[in-house]
Amino acid sequence: MMKTIELLAPARNAEYGMEAIRCGADAVYIGAHAYGARSEATNTTEDIRRLTEYAHLFGAKVYVTLNTILYEDELDKVRSLTDELAAIGADALITQDTALIEMRPSLPLHASTQMDNRTPAHARFLHECGFQRIILARELGIKDISDIHRACPEIELEAFVHGALCVSYSGRCYASQYCFGRSANRGECAQFCRLAFDLVDAGGNKIVTDSHLLSLKDMNRSHALEEMIDAGVSSFKIEGRLKDIGYVKNVTAFYRQEIDRIIKRRSDCRRPSHGRSVIGFTPQLQKSFNRGFTDYFLHGRTKDMSSFHTPKSIGEPVGEVKEVYARSFKVAGLATFSNGDGLCFYDQGRHLQGFRVNRVEGNILYPSVMPVGLMPHTPLCRNYDAAFQKTLAKSQTTRLLETDITLTDDADGFTLTMKDESGVESTLHFNHAKETARSPQGDRQKEELGKLGGTVFTPRHINTARSDSFFIPASVLAEWRRQVLKQLLCKHQSKGRASFQDNAAPSPHSCFPEMIDYSHNVSNSMAQKFYMQHGAAHVQPAFELSLPQEPVLMTCRYCLRHAMGMCVKEHHPAASVKEPLYLRLPDGRRFRLKFDCPRCQMLIYADR
Repeated sequence: MMKTIELLAPARNAEYGMEAIRCGADAVYIGAHAYGARSEATNTTEDIRRLTEYAHLFGAKVYVTLNTILYEDELDKVRSLTDELAAIGADALITQDTALIEMRPSLPLHASTQMDNRTPAHARFLHECGFQRIILARELGIKDISDIHRACPEIELEAFVHGALCVSYSGRCYASQYCFGRSANRGECAQFCRLAFDLVDAGGNKIVTDSHLLSLKDMNRSHALEEMIDAGVSSFKIEGRLKDIGYVKNVTAFYRQEIDRIIKRRSDCRRPSHGRSVIGFTPQLQKSFNRGFTDYFLHGRTKDMSSFHTPKSIGEPVGEVKEVYARSFKVAGLATFSNGDGLCFYDQGRHLQGFRVNRVEGNILYPSVMPVGLMPHTPLCRNYDAAFQKTLAKSQTTRLLETDITLTDDADGFTLTMKDESGVESTLHFNHAKETARSPQGDRQKEELGKLGGTVFTPRHINTARSDSFFIPASVLAEWRRQVLKQLLCKHQSKGRASFQDNAAPSPHSCFPEMIDYSHNVSNSMAQKFYMQHGAAHVQPAFELSLPQEPVLMTCRYCLRHAMGMCVKEHHPAASVKEPLYLRLPDGRRFRLKFDCPRCQMLIYADR
């Protein structure tokens, strides 16, 4: 059975989205002017229209994020917005609020990872509700993904493959709202998990001081793409709607190359879009923002998931300090450096120190300010590669559709046909007097017809065998070429429009408990109606609307006890540690930890 493998890239705005498509993305996801889970990445419907028109030239798709919870006074606005997005050619809506199911918009629905998509039963239910795709929880392993796919092969599975990690299950984090009045479910996360904490026991004794205990490394699953394909993943998602354009270009181009290698050797896999990307740089993941890499739980629980000492980018290892002088230092290693590089290291207190390199003389570096604590044998990382970033900024990346061009003569003139690799074809007949040429015209005609620069088309085969005995002025050929190209573009745009569909209303049946708590994020009457149709008698309002008693602020598969070598399942009892354990902020606020060992989960509570 043929598998369609999609590379899905982030788009902060239309320009970023177009650049991602040029670098090889089969689809991009972008926020509208509101209701997307990144409040700093919003776009007008006109911007999204421009992006869809460009994407559809290559058969690429545009998914719009409407994945915040919705308040009652927003429902009519959201309904109108979904109609606008369908009209401008958007291909799907990413959502977490079940009000969208009740609205039955005329676009496919993708279930956001914030819907806590972890189990086969949940996937099956969402499919029955009309969802075309679910975006899997980041915490799932290969077996978990495979189990979901076997239980519900009809639904598309989208999985994150690269980028920043949230320590809580998505949609189950309320720490930002509780501490700062900024709801993660409303796109305003204050990144509570990147803060520094003390870890203290029940007696107030410090176990760990001033560490980023909830800060995770960044995901990198580039080595496991084929495993994920075989488990049932059909869309690989890159995180990063708030990342810069260099990140989008570099990471998208890297995964495009990796996926293409797999497709090239496997007859059962294909791309869903068309066009060849021509990039002017060599993609390298470590040269874009990263806190170090982990594949998270893809192959089970490991101890290398966290980044205790910093929530900042550390980049790539580049050697170690060999000698330190008054205003410079020498580096041992094979890396080359450039003026403007950003380097960092951990000092003796395990705090990350960063500095800029002003001047480079071979392997002797002159910082703008000599960093305190730099010593021989200190490992160095580079979190800003000036030469690479310059290459990224200057590179002219393009994406081209290979096109066959045929010019033939007929009874009263000539016919010009262009057919590109996606199968879209344009043919026009031109009445034109025939004038027998004194010499063969094939090379000249091919040269003129092949001038497709400035468009997304590039000539593959040009056939003039049935016209090269006639003289046709270059200006006439150029005009014919322009007209056929214009028609070809119009056909692409009409072909790319998303067709309206009727999302079937789910048949009511009981599948939820009688009491639905705040973790289901119900913030409007339509979502409430949805759950009551499916078995709930009482629906607790969302955390953002009513503060529950003793709420769980985070539900995590990641476990601090395991990360610190104190897992009781692995026979490392912490005899000297008096539980419960607490995370404590510098201002004195504490957060109680509960370890649900049978489920391998860590729960974080507010300590009132």
